[in-house]
Amino acid sequence: MAVYLHDIPLPEALDRFNQALRQGGCDGLLGVEELPLDERLVGRVLAEPVWARLSSPHYHASAMDGFAVRAAATAEAMLNQPVTLICAASAGEKQAAYLDTGDPLPDWADAVIPIENVEPLDEAGLPAANPRRPQVIRIRASVTPWSNVRPMGEDIVATQLVLPAGHVLRPVDLGAAAACGHTHLRLARRPRVAILPTGSELVEIGQPVRPGDIIEFNSLVLAAQVNQWGGEAKRFPITPDRFEDIHRRVQEAAAEHDLVLLNAGSSAGSEDFSARVIASLGEVLVHGVAVRPGHPVILGMVRRSPTVSIPVIGVPGYPVSAALTGEIFVEPLLARWLGRPPQEPLTVEATLTRKVTSPAGDDDYMRVAVGRVGDKLLAAPLSRGAGVITSLVRADGIAILPRGSQGLPAGAPLTVRLYRHPAELERTIFAIGSHDMTLDLLAQFLAGRGRRLASANVGSQGGLVALRRGEAHLAGSHLLDPQTGEYNLSAIRQYLPGRAVKVVALVGRQQGLITARGNPKDIRSLQDLARPEVTFVNRQRGAGTRVLLDYQLSRLGIAPEAIRGYTQEEYTHLAVAAAVASGRADCGLGIAAAAQALDLDFIPLYDEHYELVIPDEIYHSELLAPLFEVLSEPAFRQAVAALPGYDVSRMGELVAEVS
Repeated sequence: MAVYLHDIPLPEALDRFNQALRQGGCDGLLGVEELPLDERLVGRVLAEPVWARLSSPHYHASAMDGFAVRAAATAEAMLNQPVTLICAASAGEKQAAYLDTGDPLPDWADAVIPIENVEPLDEAGLPAANPRRPQVIRIRASVTPWSNVRPMGEDIVATQLVLPAGHVLRPVDLGAAAACGHTHLRLARRPRVAILPTGSELVEIGQPVRPGDIIEFNSLVLAAQVNQWGGEAKRFPITPDRFEDIHRRVQEAAAEHDLVLLNAGSSAGSEDFSARVIASLGEVLVHGVAVRPGHPVILGMVRRSPTVSIPVIGVPGYPVSAALTGEIFVEPLLARWLGRPPQEPLTVEATLTRKVTSPAGDDDYMRVAVGRVGDKLLAAPLSRGAGVITSLVRADGIAILPRGSQGLPAGAPLTVRLYRHPAELERTIFAIGSHDMTLDLLAQFLAGRGRRLASANVGSQGGLVALRRGEAHLAGSHLLDPQTGEYNLSAIRQYLPGRAVKVVALVGRQQGLITARGNPKDIRSLQDLARPEVTFVNRQRGAGTRVLLDYQLSRLGIAPEAIRGYTQEEYTHLAVAAAVASGRADCGLGIAAAAQALDLDFIPLYDEHYELVIPDEIYHSELLAPLFEVLSEPAFRQAVAALPGYDVSRMGELVAEVS
């Protein structure tokens, strides 16, 4: 059996899978169930069409509170020549009758006059004590036949099609079904899906973790996807990496479910048993699909009985791969079994903000943040690691780079399949530049004011370049000019020549060395970085922290080559702290809040200014108005001040205007 390294194109993989489903008799509805009509049916899929048993309304009904009349009897009524109509039967032939909204129209009537358009009178010609039970009414305008009447069948006519088979029920659909006489509906049976997490390194959610332990949450994500798509998911306990245990668990799941999702163990490592288990219980159809992330996926069939087989999907263990496997393979299968069309996300055309590469032979599913800057809708690539679940959390959509493309240049057009409504994109503030932890707080406060902050951490210089190319609304920057001691101004003149911008203070903050708790290497200053036993983790080129480090090293006469780990780069302060916390480095230059977040020590060295650089035309826009409101909000200032190493005294202040 070939391992997954022999990937096959996605269309071919789907063809093999679909053919096996057809041969196994599991390519259509799995069953039909009749359930009472109530609110719990929202989201269910109709197995059969709903035909009207009754008309709605099933009689001629008054459309409002008023008096039923013959329209012909009102023909002579005018403002200065009113017509009087008899209401009480004792006063003669009845010519008008009061009706509440929804009451049936009397056989003799063909119109309704609203109560506010009549003068109810008693037998003496005075205003009636009870305006709904007068002797006569006086009217000063005529009405046409069927005015203010809901005729029988106005909404639904008996025998007409109300809802088609394959329709996903909404609240209003339940009302329509009830209105036309139904008490029960026949629905597609929900597919039963077993989700089997495997791996000796996995621990359940909420359990203590040690180095090497991985919290098992893929089954949670997959189960939520299945339920959202109309299935009925069951999460099984974690199964250790033992062939016999996984074999037994798959047999157990196959006996009572329509689909088995076997999570992890789909690669070709020594403890990756999924393919062997599936082969022993049935047939491996595909082991490896040319998609990234997610290429180790397995498609197969396992025997439930000598004559019945059910599909099984070996889902890769990396969380992004697992979630995308659900979108690519599971959702269309559930749609088929439910009799509805596969979901089709909204798409938009956007412009790529930076060059990306992709594997030549794979369809590359790239996560992107999307926002409008000026008249351009932009797509900024997010982290592409298969293990970075937050890249899907932050993503506004997915752009597929087709196999053979090998990537796209900056400025290229691309189609984005949206995860969000397009209206949200119009309320998005694109912040590209230096990382700071206050941006996460800012995003939370802006959410309460109808704005969404999407940030990309590319360093201060990268943020200014993004502004120059019109790819961001603002850039966070803390670039020190060694000659003047000023922050940002000389860099703005260099990277944004002739561009009018405003510089707004966000925070003052401390930069220093982040070390392990207890500072076991006794690191006290930058001079200690040159000690041969000390390892360092750096920020990327163009980051303000990197510029600060290089400036201070030059002052001290320390060559970068003398520092172990100088070329080891991270893109955020938290990533530097994580490298130290994991033991990958002894120290790194960063901010105090990042050290506190991971319970590390911090040696303060320098104070600096972190500022927002905003083009003039955007500074005055309605989009950014809530941002300035937040900067002046006491609750936000207090939340930032509570973080270590921050000074909020100048927050929101206009520092400079550069043109």
